[in-house]
Amino acid sequence: MTIVKINKTKIGENFPTYFIADIGANHDGSLSRAKKLIKLAAKAGANAVKFQHFKAETIVSDLGFKSLGKISHQKTWKKSVFQVYKEASINNKWTPILEKECRKNKVHFLTSPYDLEYIDSVNKYIPAYKIGSGDINWHEAIIKIANKNKPVLIACGASNLDEVKKAISLILKYNKNIVLMQCNTNYTANNENLNYVNLNVLKNFKKLFNNKVILGLSDHTFGSESVLGSIALGARVIEKHFTDNNKRIGPDHRFAMNPVTWKKMVQSSRILEKTLGDGIKKVEKNEINSILVQRRALRCNKIIKKNSIITKKDIIALRPCPKNAISPDQIDKVIGKKTKKTMDYHETFTWQKIK
Repeated sequence: MTIVKINKTKIGENFPTYFIADIGANHDGSLSRAKKLIKLAAKAGANAVKFQHFKAETIVSDLGFKSLGKISHQKTWKKSVFQVYKEASINNKWTPILEKECRKNKVHFLTSPYDLEYIDSVNKYIPAYKIGSGDINWHEAIIKIANKNKPVLIACGASNLDEVKKAISLILKYNKNIVLMQCNTNYTANNENLNYVNLNVLKNFKKLFNNKVILGLSDHTFGSESVLGSIALGARVIEKHFTDNNKRIGPDHRFAMNPVTWKKMVQSSRILEKTLGDGIKKVEKNEINSILVQRRALRCNKIIKKNSIITKKDIIALRPCPKNAISPDQIDKVIGKKTKKTMDYHETFTWQKIK
C-alpha cells in the first residue's frame, strides 16, 4: 500500500483525507489578510494552507495575452492579465512569515512555485511541492521539483492521459512520493462545470498507477459534492480554494470555499470516511444480532412425531434464526431424515434433533 508522508502526517488509502486550503490570490496583496486566511482555514479543518509563488514576468507574457485577448474566466477582469498576476504575486519576503504563521496554527505550509528560482528559495520552508495543472508539460520544472526529495503533488487539469503518464513517469525517475490529483481547470464559477469534473478518471488512475501514486482532487466547483465523490473513489488529498468572503473582488474569490462551507465539507468527509470501511465483505460487529432476527430458520410446519420421516411439507422457513438452527439453504439435507423426538409446531430444526 502506497503511503506518502508530509512532515509526520501519513497520507494513504487507510488514512484520513488530507485537506489543502489554496489561498491562491485571495490574500489580495495583503500580508495581514494572508495570515488571517491561514488562521481561518486551520480553524475550519484544513491540514495545509497553500499559496502560489510566481512573478508576473516569469509566468505570463503581457504581449502574448494582449494579442490573445481575454477568454474564459479572464473575460471579467478589468485590468490586463499581466497586471492581475502582478498584483496577485506574493512578495517572497513573506515566505518565512507565512510558514511561521502556519506552524503557529498547526497546519502545513505549501506552495506551487511557478518560477525556477522560487523552486529553490521555498524549499527550506515547505514539506512538499505542488505542481499546478498548467505546468504539467514544463518538464524542466518538474524534474527540478522531483529532485528536491520531497513529496510531489501534481494536478492534471486540461491535459490528456498521455501527458499525465509522461509527467508521472518523469517524476518517478527521481521521486517515489507522488500525489496525482484529478482536476478540471475552469475558473468560471459556473455550476455547469460539475459536468466536467470527471471523477471516474480516478478509477483509471488507480488501475494505471497502482501502488505508485496517491490519488487526489484539485477542485474549482461550488460545494463539496465532487469532494465526497472523489473520496469514495479513493482520493485522499483534496485541494480547494479558500477565502473569507466570496463577494470580494479578485480572480479566485467567487469559486472558493469559505470558513462555513469548508468546515461543513470536512465534517461531511470525516463521516464519509467512517462509512468506507476496509473493503472486506463480512458480517460486521453491529450486524451480529441482526442475523438472528432477520434470517430465516427451518421450522416445523406442524407437529411431527418422533421417528417420522421429514417431508418438504413438514418444513417452513421463518424468522428468527437462533444459533444452531438449520438455515434454508440446507433444506435438501433435512428432507428424508427422521426426527429423534416429537417436534412442536414452528419448533426450530437443529442437527441434534434429526437423524
